Amino acid sequence: MADATGGILVGPDVELDGVSFDSRSIEPGQLFVALRAERDGNEFVPAALAGGAAAVLADTAPGAGTSVVVADTAEALMRLGQWGRSQLAADVIGVTGSVGKTSTKDLAKAALSAGLRTAANERSFNNEQGLPVTILNAPDDTEALVLEMGMRGFGEIARLCEVGRPTIGVVTRVAAAHTERVGGIEGVVRAKSELILALPPTGTAILNADDPNVMSIGGRSPCAVVTFGLSGAADVRIVDLVLDNLARPRFALHTPWGSARVELAVSGAHMAVNAAAAIAVAAACGVDLEAAASALSGAPLSPWRMEMAITSRGTVVINDAYNANPASMRAAIETLAALPVRGRRVAVLGVMAELADPVTDHASITRLLHEHGIELIAVGTDLYGVPPSDDPLHAVASLAGDDALLIKGSRVAGLERLAALVVGQ
Repeated sequence: MADATGGILVGPDVELDGVSFDSRSIEPGQLFVALRAERDGNEFVPAALAGGAAAVLADTAPGAGTSVVVADTAEALMRLGQWGRSQLAADVIGVTGSVGKTSTKDLAKAALSAGLRTAANERSFNNEQGLPVTILNAPDDTEALVLEMGMRGFGEIARLCEVGRPTIGVVTRVAAAHTERVGGIEGVVRAKSELILALPPTGTAILNADDPNVMSIGGRSPCAVVTFGLSGAADVRIVDLVLDNLARPRFALHTPWGSARVELAVSGAHMAVNAAAAIAVAAACGVDLEAAASALSGAPLSPWRMEMAITSRGTVVINDAYNANPASMRAAIETLAALPVRGRRVAVLGVMAELADPVTDHASITRLLHEHGIELIAVGTDLYGVPPSDDPLHAVASLAGDDALLIKGSRVAGLERLAALVVGQ
């Protein structure tokens, strides 16, 4: 580890089994990485050692146990991730996109697991800390590794690709997300294309045929391209799509490897497109099509993404509180509108953050709600054109059987806490 990071070994050699930068979840035998972020990770070294950490990666020797001392722990973690990648013989699948990347990652993991020993990021560990930790925590016998790749600016996905060296790249969709930092949709296209440009000539680019912005990246691909979606021109094509009473997709897929039926346990028509991407990934890695499609039927998603629950009063609740941008907001609203309820439909919405034109984008969501006859309760922002609610829990207390509720906002809104309270009523 000292060689890989350019650091200085202090203390005796030890064997390490995994990596963590969170002292609260450290497991015996792991390496604790003391990152300097909002808090100084060095403050948590004693707790990590008490929790069983076998060694510490830090910029200051902790004075106990074994450590590797480096100038910059964040950069050292990335270097260590590069070393970890060199030890794996797995197919590595990079997944990015403005919306759908975490759900696609989860579904791809399920489809790949039907035939291969598969590992993937936990939750949304998709940045310069989470990605190397995912690589280093992958079992030695991993045959497929799915790496979600997020970005907030130019060059970030390219740097993640230097570490993860993907052989397959998936772009789910390009939309208005993080546009504040890259200057609009054109900037998002450029940033997301960094994944495809990093693929080897022997790799595979898997692109959304329904999104012209994504397809514009295909002409720059250095390798073979496989497309997915509802488009009649898609290589992995969705047909006969229907939703059940909880808006869960049922559909068929026609692919170059044959056809298969898919029934998802998660809600939203847009999840069918994510599932098609997952099937394309599995097929590109040689997994049997029928086995991969069957595996999707019970695939769980990461928390707070289109979670469907029914309260004790009979209200259907969609908890999509993990994050929000205009595209994902529209998809969630369309799902709410498609539910076969005869009562009220209500959306509790938090801010959509990091947008280049927040006034216009929020106003477009308000118009969409009006078009569908959906009541709006705003939380923490007046950008939707209505005064924000001081007590959203009280505002939805009258909902009962045959009503439906959507709860959604960007990460900063923290609406998952409200969702938990509503479901627990």
